[in-house]
Amino acid sequence: MELNSSNSLNCNNTVAWMWLSSLQPPFLALVSILGVVGNSLVLCVFCLQRKPCSVADMYLGNLAAADLVMVVCLPFWTITIAQDYQWNFGQLLCKLVNTAISMNYMCSILFLVLVSVDRYLALVKPMKPCKLRRPAWAKRICLVIWAVGFLLSLPALIFRRVRFFPELKVEACYLNYPHKGWILQWNFTTIVLGFLFPLPVISFCTYHTVMALKDSVRIQPRVHEKKATQLVLTVLAVFLFCWMPFQLVRFLDTLDYFQLLPGCLWKYTMEISIQLAAYLGYSNSSINPFLYVIVGSHFRKRASRVFKSLLCPRWRNSSSVLTHVTVIGKCSESSKGLTHRITSLA
Repeated sequence: MELNSSNSLNCNNTVAWMWLSSLQPPFLALVSILGVVGNSLVLCVFCLQRKPCSVADMYLGNLAAADLVMVVCLPFWTITIAQDYQWNFGQLLCKLVNTAISMNYMCSILFLVLVSVDRYLALVKPMKPCKLRRPAWAKRICLVIWAVGFLLSLPALIFRRVRFFPELKVEACYLNYPHKGWILQWNFTTIVLGFLFPLPVISFCTYHTVMALKDSVRIQPRVHEKKATQLVLTVLAVFLFCWMPFQLVRFLDTLDYFQLLPGCLWKYTMEISIQLAAYLGYSNSSINPFLYVIVGSHFRKRASRVFKSLLCPRWRNSSSVLTHVTVIGKCSESSKGLTHRITSLA
């Protein structure tokens, strides 16, 4: 989807790129449409539900927001690839669009770390108070995650350029690192912070959470905690399935810096593999909303209540009136009892 440097033009891989470029626009368009619709609906449910969001809801809601930002940016590349990588949106959007896309992965993996820890604390340590499970602290942590994701995406903001390539006869948006050392440093950072650090934490929390769900003698989690945990585990498994190949290919691409496997064949393989792995990762942003609906039975109920109140105002008003009448009735009964007691005391 992107030109990382002009050096890749030295090898003639026109056939492979033509094949890949023919698949990219329709795939990215499908991911964009499904992602925008699905994540928008998820955010509507979390924002418009009457009950306050739980800590897990906050983390999953921020995950949906990160996915929404990413899929909103994909149409820029859909149009660009359909025009043979001709970038017509200017230098500023070249930087901003790719910075937002770069933020998606780092924010997503960190939010998944948080929901894994939250499920671990809810099911394995239910009696132990923790600030991480307080809504006020959860909001602050989410802000920190967005800030960290932005800082880790600064290379895209700094080194993205729009340049005319005579070989391709297009004006392309590409990464213009000062030297190859930047590529090595960036790959190393994303592998460590986006894979090697989160994976052990997620694995530890997931293992103990699954054991807690199976151990009905030691712990009796509430029904909604079980359902929330099942949803989180499913989202986590799909995320790892979608992004694990990208991290593996990124690691192999890092080896190219040391020229362990030189030659155009290795370069072809890495360029195509990175693109395919990235597309598999992007598809995760459009899959998550459907996981909420398919796996999250509690989420389906909340969505049903939210959209009923939006689409059927009569139902909402009648529900409010019924609740009001019930409360008045209870108050009337209480006042009668109070009057009776006063009369008796008199």
